[in-house]
Amino acid sequence: MKFGGSSVGSPDRMMETARIISENRRRETVVVVSAMERVTDNLVKIANDVVGGVDEEGIKNFIKSLRNSHASAAKKAVSDEELDGVLVSIEKLCTELMKVLVGVSYIGELTPRSLDYIMSFGERLSSPILSGALRSMGIESKPLTGYEAGIVTDSNFGSAAPMWGATNKKIKRSLGPKIKKSVPVVAGFIAGDAEGNMTTLGRSGSDFTASILGSALEADEIWIWTDVDGILSSDPHLVKNAKIIDEISYIEAQELAYFGAEVLHPKTIAPAMEKNIPVRVKNTFNPKGKGTLIVKEQKKITDVVKAIAVKNEVVLLTVSGVGMIGVPGIAAKLFGVLAEERVNILMISQGSSEVNISFIIEKSDLKKALRALKTAFPGRDVVTEIKHSSDVSIVAVVGAGMRGTKGVAARVFGAATKARVNILMIAQGSSEVNISFIVEQKDARKAASALHKEFVE
Repeated sequence: MKFGGSSVGSPDRMMETARIISENRRRETVVVVSAMERVTDNLVKIANDVVGGVDEEGIKNFIKSLRNSHASAAKKAVSDEELDGVLVSIEKLCTELMKVLVGVSYIGELTPRSLDYIMSFGERLSSPILSGALRSMGIESKPLTGYEAGIVTDSNFGSAAPMWGATNKKIKRSLGPKIKKSVPVVAGFIAGDAEGNMTTLGRSGSDFTASILGSALEADEIWIWTDVDGILSSDPHLVKNAKIIDEISYIEAQELAYFGAEVLHPKTIAPAMEKNIPVRVKNTFNPKGKGTLIVKEQKKITDVVKAIAVKNEVVLLTVSGVGMIGVPGIAAKLFGVLAEERVNILMISQGSSEVNISFIIEKSDLKKALRALKTAFPGRDVVTEIKHSSDVSIVAVVGAGMRGTKGVAARVFGAATKARVNILMIAQGSSEVNISFIVEQKDARKAASALHKEFVE
């Protein structure tokens, strides 16, 4: 049994994607499809624009463009016998989206729930086209939303989390009978809460969708089809000698995804890891390429460091105060109020003097984090200062070969020093698979290049 998370990219890629599925289908298969290129970004933009008063004519023009691009993709990928049904599905979805956007423009408010619903249309428009393309090749197929496939989440709109018990049962009940006689095409990234409201799993969540489905049905492998040849040893925009990693462990891939490697959604690995299901990352533009295989553990570890990741769009926050010294519960209160605001903490560092606590958050969470902290610590008796710096980046050095290897930290910080990079904060987990540190954003490129040269090249 195989599960594929497929990136269809441009309209011209829809037929090629269907061909790849057909050629690689050996056993029972489920396909998870993403939105076409830039569609989700455009949906987010129009959703925010209509709140500011885009007129109905502007909405009509957007819908017309969306309808035409998907109809064009369908006409290229779907046979005449299947085309009418696919075009009807596209028309129904575009009409539905038109009503939603007009409703948001009249209300003048865009809630997280409404935004999830609007963003869902990208994948919901892709899935009937790809399903129709497969039927045109003689492969029985039906499009499904993530919720119809069985993924049930909480109601945290924008980044919903699966309710695993309900999800596993519903996937087996919904998909189990279908995969024996057809290839379901599931709209990735979207799911539904217990009441059936549309939710999303976070941007680039189609990979996560594939992993959830693969885990529930205990697939042999999960294949992620994307637009690169596999997982790279670093961002090629930062490091010119970045290379494809042939094989990598679950924990290494998880760390890289978490710290900015954009090939995989950060949560993709966990469901596969739970069932020990291998994950392959391959390129739809180069289907014969070997790609990257993600496994529980490599049989032979030859590299101390596997890759260097850089994460931007983060903020360094420092909470200081002499009154924090020796006062129990300060950290618990601090992180408790941030948790209540659903602010994700990426890294934490505290000096033994207890005078300050530094931590890293997503830049998008800065306003609500500052508001929560100022509310929690209103006076100056305990916390006297809350500072933040937005021009920073996380640099993460990742490799299972670091476990038990002496001198790795010295080499990491020695290479950074030689590159004249100032380190603002350091964190290392007990797993010894990752050493992370904060640098000024302007130094991220030379830090990554220096470390890649030290360990990978």
